Order: sequence, then C-alpha cells, then structure tokens
Amino acid sequence: MQTAPQFFRHGPGPLARLLIFAMLSCLLIAEDTHFKYFPQLRQAIGVIIFPLQRIAYTPADIYDQVEKFITSFNLLEENIKLRQLYLERREQLLRLDALEAENIHLRRLLGAVQEIETTTKTKVVLAEIQYTPRDPFNHKITLNKGSYHDIELGQAVIDDKGIIGQITRLYPLSSEVTLLTDKDHAVPIQVVRNGLRSVISGTGKNNELELRYLSVNADIQQDDLLVTSGIGGVYPPGIPVATVLKIEQDPMGDFALVTSTPIAGVDRNRQVLVLSLAQTESNDSHEMSTIGSGTN
Repeated sequence: MQTAPQFFRHGPGPLARLLIFAMLSCLLIAEDTHFKYFPQLRQAIGVIIFPLQRIAYTPADIYDQVEKFITSFNLLEENIKLRQLYLERREQLLRLDALEAENIHLRRLLGAVQEIETTTKTKVVLAEIQYTPRDPFNHKITLNKGSYHDIELGQAVIDDKGIIGQITRLYPLSSEVTLLTDKDHAVPIQVVRNGLRSVISGTGKNNELELRYLSVNADIQQDDLLVTSGIGGVYPPGIPVATVLKIEQDPMGDFALVTSTPIAGVDRNRQVLVLSLAQTESNDSHEMSTIGSGTN
C-alpha cells in the first residue's frame, strides 16, 4: 500500500524546543563563568568572519560615500551661487555708497553756489572732472565744460571746501585747469587771523604749497587759515585756500619759508565749480566816468 509523501516534517514540539534551548543556555553560561573557553573561540570566529562583515557593509559604505559626494557637490554649487550673489549685492552697495557720497558732495556744492552768488556777486558753472593726468608731475586736469558753456580763461575753479585752480586753456566743449600745486601758479591770499596779505605758490608736489618772500618777523603761525584776498579780480575774496603746516625761519636770511597744505583737492570728488566774477568792475568804471563828466 502506497502512502502519500510527507512534505512537511514535524520536529520536536515547542515545549521541547524551549527546554532544549534553556538547557543549552545554562550550559553556555556555566562554561563562560568557570572555564573561559568561549571568549577565545568568539575572538577566533570574529577574526574569521571580519572580512565577511566588511563585504556585507560595503554597499552601505558606498551609498554613504555617494551621498556625501552629492551633498558636497550641492553645497559647493550653492556656495558658488551665494558668493556670486554676495559679489553682486556688494557691487550694488558700493554703487549706492558712491551715489550717496556724490549726492552729499552735490548738496555741499549747491550750498556753496548759493553762498557765493549771494555774497560775492559771482556766477557759478557746475562742471565735472573729465580727465586727471597719471603723471605725478603734471598738475593739470580737464573739465567737461568749455567756451560753449560760457567758460573763460582765467576763471577760478573750486569745490565745496576751497580753491582748486584756474582755467588756463580753453576749448569749445572742454577746458584745462592748472592746479594750485603747479609750481608756476600763484594765488593772492591773506591770513584770516590778522589779515596779513601775501602770495601762495605751488611747489610741484602734491598737497604742498608755500608762501614765498615773507619776512622772518611776519605774524604767521602754524594752523593759520589762508583765504583768497580778492586782489587782482581773479579769485573772489574769502575762499579758503590752505592751512599753514610748518614755518622755517632762518635768522641769517631775509625771508621765512612757510609750507602749507591745500584745503581743496581734485582727488576727493568729481564735480567742481567754475567761478566767473560778475561784471561789476566795468559798471563801477562806467559810473565813475559818469560822475567825473558830471562834475566837469
């Protein structure tokens, strides 16, 4: 008689398994406590299966490395974008700072225009510095206003602080200004403190002027403010020119060497003012001739 094949073999029951494993656990605990053989066995087995463990962990390590690479690449790309954005914002901020400084300078120039026009009867033309020489020995600049804008030779050029120079060459749409520091340029000045008059000249060096032919006993001190005296009719009176830096007196000589520092400067701003004296001298001479003819 044939019997059906047995696909599922039945082993010990659950209770028998529990008892077997419990006894085996007790034996292992007793051996580990008294005989100490299993720790050495575990170490040997660990050395044997360590390569297998590394092989088993390899996919996870590869995944971690790939994830780190992708994360670092994303961070690098984000860092580049943020740096580019920072540079763009920095450029805009610098432009805003430059515009703010230019706006402040223009406001000061506007205040100077109003003060000059009301006190000295002088017409003022706003101009912009178009070119500054790279040669340190060339003390001339070019403005973007010329004869077409009613600019004339000999007119004074100032900024919001004081005298810069004088128009010495004229073109239809531009003009050339000789700076105070040019060695061939001179300006009549007076000391604000006591009204002492003299002539200040350039030395050919940047930020340096000197008073020539001033007697050694002249009443002048360090930090004295020097302004235009108005003599000659080129520069309106009272415009700041320089401050006295140092005084060198030679007892054996006839003159003192007074070095001063210009107050204004073309290296600070781009906009300047061109002054032209109002036609008052001709009107005064016409009035004097009329009075003279009337008395005759």
